[in-house]
Amino acid sequence: MAGDKATRGGVVYALIREDIFQGVLKPGQRLRLVELAQRFSVSQSVVREALTRLSEQGLVRAAPQQGFRVVTISLDDLNELTEARIEIETLVLRRSIERGDLKWEADVVAAHHHLAGTTGVLPDGTLNNAWFPVHEHFHQTLLQACDNARLLAAAVSLRDAATLYRRWSRPVGGDTGRDVAAEHQALVDAVLRRDSDGAVALLTRHIDRTSQSLRTVIETDPAAVA
Repeated sequence: MAGDKATRGGVVYALIREDIFQGVLKPGQRLRLVELAQRFSVSQSVVREALTRLSEQGLVRAAPQQGFRVVTISLDDLNELTEARIEIETLVLRRSIERGDLKWEADVVAAHHHLAGTTGVLPDGTLNNAWFPVHEHFHQTLLQACDNARLLAAAVSLRDAATLYRRWSRPVGGDTGRDVAAEHQALVDAVLRRDSDGAVALLTRHIDRTSQSLRTVIETDPAAVA
């Protein structure tokens, strides 16, 4: 029985987590145990355990006498995180371009080929969840040749912290008319030319444009702001 409960809890956790990432559950939305238990056909204790796990990851907030809510978006945190990512990721990218060898170039090309061949939006208009880990692998491959484990770890940690904002930038922020595939291709072209300044400028713009989608939401939807 305990194993069955753990399995159900894991499934409910994954489903709620994905609903948060896709914007089905909106920033600041209250998460009612009864409603979620009915929706997933599980007990309230299973839902509570899933929400507690999500709160430990910073996706859900729990408050005494108020229950659980989806985290809200903080403009200050978004701006600070964006600034930190631009500072660190561009530094690490520059070092990768300076120190990367032919194998690294091949890895970048392979990671981009996988990304370019993975559609971000399914035929029914919904986001393709498989695209996100492929996208993350591409960006980490760009940084992989920096030859400084501490800098790379710092850059990856910041990217992990930005996961929620990145995932929300499309479903919550809406379609901003970006050609993300073209942005990725331009990055690869600059890297293969060993154009450090050009690649850094492209990555800076790439990061900031993702954040801008959320800034628009924050500025127009007070309920989404922490």
